[in-house]
Parts: sequence; C-alpha cells; structure tokens
Amino acid sequence: MRRRRPGCFGTFLIILLIIAVPFTILLVDSNMRLVTTEYVLKYKNFPPAFDGYRIVLLADTHGVEHGQDNEKLVEAIREANPDIIAFTGDMIDRFQPANPVDKQIEISKTFVRQLVDIAPVYYVTGNHEWDSGEIWTLLDMLDESGVYVLRNRYMRLERDNDSIILAGVDDPGGPADMMKPAEFIKNIQQSEDVDFLIVLSHRNNNLSLYSRLGVDLVLSGHAHGGMVRLPFTDGLIGPQYELLPTYTSGIYTENNTTMVVSRGLGNHLGWTRFLNNPQVIVVELRKS
Repeated sequence: MRRRRPGCFGTFLIILLIIAVPFTILLVDSNMRLVTTEYVLKYKNFPPAFDGYRIVLLADTHGVEHGQDNEKLVEAIREANPDIIAFTGDMIDRFQPANPVDKQIEISKTFVRQLVDIAPVYYVTGNHEWDSGEIWTLLDMLDESGVYVLRNRYMRLERDNDSIILAGVDDPGGPADMMKPAEFIKNIQQSEDVDFLIVLSHRNNNLSLYSRLGVDLVLSGHAHGGMVRLPFTDGLIGPQYELLPTYTSGIYTENNTTMVVSRGLGNHLGWTRFLNNPQVIVVELRKS
C-alpha cells in the first residue's frame, strides 16, 4: 500500500510548526529568563581604596515580578555581591490595566525591603513615576524602606581616605521648575572636591552632555534594549517608538565619560522582548 504524501497544505503546516515552535520558545525565554551581565571598567583617576567596587544596576521593572516576591531577581542581585545597588527609574508603570499602580507599589515595597538588606540602595525617578500620578506615594514608601532617593541630590561615599560622588538626576518629567542636569552637575563640581563622579540618570540620551561636563560614569536605563535585538542593530524600537535607536544596551564612551545602559527588567503596554532578556547589570570599578 502506498503512503500518501502530504499535500501543499500539510507541507505548509509542517513548515509553520518548524518555524513557530523555536520562535515561541525564544519569545518566552526572552521575556522570562533573567540574565546577569558583568562589566569591568578601569580608570586612571579611580580612588584606590575603592578598587573592585561593585555596583548592581537595575532599571525599568514596570511593576513586574521575577518569581514569587521577586525571589529570582533578589537571588541574582545577592549573588552579584554588590557594594551598592543603583535603581535608575521606572520602578512602576503608569498604565497596566491588569496591574494597577497601587498594587505595583506594594510589589515594589516587598522588593526594595529585601534589597536594602543586601546593600545600600540608591534611586532616581523615571518618566513613568511622574506620569503615574502616584509619585509621592512611591517616594514616601522608598524613603520609609531605607532607600536613598536622589532627586537632584548627591552623596559622598567614603572608604578609608578616599571618596567618590554619587549623584542622581531627577527625570525631566517632573516639575517644570526643576534644576536642569547641567546646572546640577556644575553645582556639585563647584561645591565639592570631586575625584570621581558617578551619575544615575533614567534617560539614556545625554552622553554628550555628561561628557562635556566631565562626568566619569553614567548609569542609565529607559530604552528597554530596543525591545527586539537583532544582529548588527542596537535594538529596533526606541523609547519614543523610533526605529533603530541608539544607546539602548551596554557600554558607550565619549571622551573620558562612560555610560552603561541597562536593558531593564519589565515591559510597558504589552510590548514583548525578543532576543533581549530582562537584565541585571554588575559594574565593577577598578583602578588602572
């Protein structure tokens, strides 16, 4: 008896399955599996007492959880053994119909109260915090939880006889009369002896400005890695829904300024990631 060969429609279904199954696996993996990326940055002017200083950079959780009470994310951060944790905005999302902002704030509270037991946590606002209408509720919660909120504020971190300045730029989505980044940085430089300056800034589009101001290191997020990452691109979709954005993930340098951009940990409005896993960044700073 002859075996019947599949017709054109059957062949089409087989081809569709061959394509769809691995694509679906990659899509699920791209949105669910956390990755940790570690960078070692070396500076001639880095204070020697801080040699080996480790910073965990987090951004753009948008109220999501990785595991029950963010257990997967907390464990990844604990394993990184950070000296400090820097959170560069969009901890909550202004519009998640199935996950209202008040619930997101409760999720964030559980999360950050675990983080402060690992290392000091420093936070700057993102655009979604301001757009949510619940910015002050969130900031009060962070302050009560022991998080250092840097709204155009800075702190001197000391170790032995050395120090570095850690500054936080408030997101421009805030009050219209807020201090501009250039004015804020210049005020620091005029008021302090600055051996090494780290700036936390949610937005990823000010590398040239910070380079002109002589900032050593900028830590940012905002771009979500361009959402879909394909070879030879820096992502396909930018924060303003522009195509082929830049400064979306990894290390960028201009003159003596380095900017590290996180791909973030959550999504907004149902956007999905592809080949762009949620990311924890570890930056280790060394004296060269």
